[in-house]
Amino acid sequence: MIHPAASHRVQSRLRQLCVSLLLTAILFVGSISPSQANSLASLEPYLEQLRGQVTEFQLDNGMTFIVLERHEAPVVSFVTYANVGGVDEPEGKTGVAHFLEHLAFKGTPEIGSTDYAKEAVLLDQLDGIFDQIKAAEQSGNQAKATQLKTEFEKVQTEANQYVRQNELGQVIEREGGVGLNAATSADSTTYFYSLPSNKLELWMSLESERFLNPVFREFHEEKNVILEERRMRLENDPVSQLFEALKSEAFEAHPYGQPLIGKTEDIAGLTRQDVQTFFDAYYGPENLICAVVGDVDPAEVQSLAQTYFGREGWSSAKRSRDKIQKEPIQRGEKAVELTRQTQPWYMEAYHIPGSGDPKAIPYSILGDILSSGRTSRLYQTLVESQQVALGAQGFTGYPGDKYPNLMVFYALVAPGHSIDEVQASLHEQLKRLKKTPVTEAELARVKTRLKASVLRSLTSNQGMGQVLAEYKAKTGQWQTLFRDLEAIGNLTPRDIQKAAQTAFRSDNRTVGRLLSADPSEASQIETAPTETPAQTPTPKSAPTISAPPAPPPAPEPVRAL
Repeated sequence: MIHPAASHRVQSRLRQLCVSLLLTAILFVGSISPSQANSLASLEPYLEQLRGQVTEFQLDNGMTFIVLERHEAPVVSFVTYANVGGVDEPEGKTGVAHFLEHLAFKGTPEIGSTDYAKEAVLLDQLDGIFDQIKAAEQSGNQAKATQLKTEFEKVQTEANQYVRQNELGQVIEREGGVGLNAATSADSTTYFYSLPSNKLELWMSLESERFLNPVFREFHEEKNVILEERRMRLENDPVSQLFEALKSEAFEAHPYGQPLIGKTEDIAGLTRQDVQTFFDAYYGPENLICAVVGDVDPAEVQSLAQTYFGREGWSSAKRSRDKIQKEPIQRGEKAVELTRQTQPWYMEAYHIPGSGDPKAIPYSILGDILSSGRTSRLYQTLVESQQVALGAQGFTGYPGDKYPNLMVFYALVAPGHSIDEVQASLHEQLKRLKKTPVTEAELARVKTRLKASVLRSLTSNQGMGQVLAEYKAKTGQWQTLFRDLEAIGNLTPRDIQKAAQTAFRSDNRTVGRLLSADPSEASQIETAPTETPAQTPTPKSAPTISAPPAPPPAPEPVRAL
């Protein structure tokens, strides 16, 4: 299932994690004065106390649990982080990670069916008929295919008679649970919701069962939902099409170049066995991290985890994992160009290090200086001063940040101006950063803005669970987030300049141009980015898709429910 994780502010994933951590530290240990908040270093005692409230343990089968005690309210949030995403999909099976996420809400033999023994027979029949339909179509026997489709619909109707739709969600809601949802990204798949703290064992039972004995029922109905998502959010959105084309051009070897929601022909051809094979390969206990944050006792969490997740059936055998192909160093500028019924847009992307690399940290600040808000350099020059663009933004971590990824800039060309003008103005700002270090005052303003975001925002148990699990998966230890916080506080103008000089080279650049099919019609077409939904769960019956953490209308990470 796929949800938009769009934000109206351009910010990198690293920055989001740091903001979440800082705010959590503040809320967890109590309020601090504005003067204390003016220095990242002043938060060290509070961060040290936070460290002391985190417990980590691993079951014998390899499953990891991270527990953070927060007793302010009798609630607890759970994040199940599967260290698998779009990058792990086999060739010809793009979209299977997202598809599996949808199906993970369909229940088990006991949850979601009135008579699983009878339902299972019909599900197997559907699989067989579907294979016959594909074979008939491939051989050109349309009469046979039509006959089989009629038979398929009959069996599907019969199978649906045994389905108790959304029973998992109903059980959770009945017991006081909220926020049941999930998200698929290029790097990972996460499942999350919150319950009253006296329902800890209920979560252990439900979550362990749905990932031990899942039933991928209503498979073909969900396939149609996903294909419709793809049409709505990609095929009918020219800007999203340009993002996809840009990504595909920028990555020639690494699977970051694949469409996260999948190719139409791949999605249409997926079978239940394809999903089962992917599940068996990547949803073993050694590949799952569970974060439990809230009003809990770590000892009780460990005892229950051993009972439910350490039981027979949760194999400790290591699964073989396909090696991710490394992206070669780009040796020359690349470019893509699309012509659509839309106003002109300009994009360009630069390769930058992944989140596990300490050298990646300056890029989050660099992106903030260039494109965060109306005081950023790009907005002030391209939009306010030169007026060559109606909007100009950027972000890092596209389409993911676990591996070396992209820093992307994009702008909507203003009427009466050209893509070439926008390109020239953007390059002028990038050259300025390479040639002249930012002032201490400007860098301090960015750090202050980061801290102000912390003090203005609210965080949640769920957000902290996501942070802890993600850092553990991507860097090997959740404590790395403290290193990153310290590194941000220690950044100098020279660090920012060096990052700009390293990244903003023509041979490291991929350019994307979206041209108007009919310039005379451009003024009649939308002249501003389409608003995308905020990061709120969608109903489980109507999952949506998102793309990387980027402002609208850029694609975002794919979410569920």
